[in-house]
Amino acid sequence: MSEEQAQPQFGIEKLYVKDVSLECPNTPELFLDREAPQIEVKLFNQGKQVGEGLYEVMLTVTVTAKISERTAYLAEVAQAGIFRIIHVPDETLEMIMHITCPNMLFPYAREAVSDLVGRAGFLPIYLAPVNFEMLYQQQRAQQAQAAAGAQPTVN
Repeated sequence: MSEEQAQPQFGIEKLYVKDVSLECPNTPELFLDREAPQIEVKLFNQGKQVGEGLYEVMLTVTVTAKISERTAYLAEVAQAGIFRIIHVPDETLEMIMHITCPNMLFPYAREAVSDLVGRAGFLPIYLAPVNFEMLYQQQRAQQAQAAAGAQPTVN
């Protein structure tokens, strides 16, 4: 193997919206309500290998807006990308798929959610930036705690 072939490589092959959903179950009545909605945002990230050195990573953003316990809207966007990742160790690959790729996908998902909500007749929502490195570290800590809790005790 030549030195050039062994060099780590990372690149974006394709970015795309994989799935989009919008529900506005209490319209048009909620359009007459002047109360500001309470917003809840959930993020979910997953990835899989789709070819030699190719990985699909999908970031799902779910936004739920409620006014007085009634759902104003539920918007969900699954923003995906195919990334070329070659010659990286497994632990680095995991970090790339849980930190680097979602960081690249998030601006597109944020724009799609805002556009979707605006087209539904609500004020567009602007999602705050997300620290995917911190989320990854929290997830790893929770997995370690769960694994430690699942260990049988020795008396």
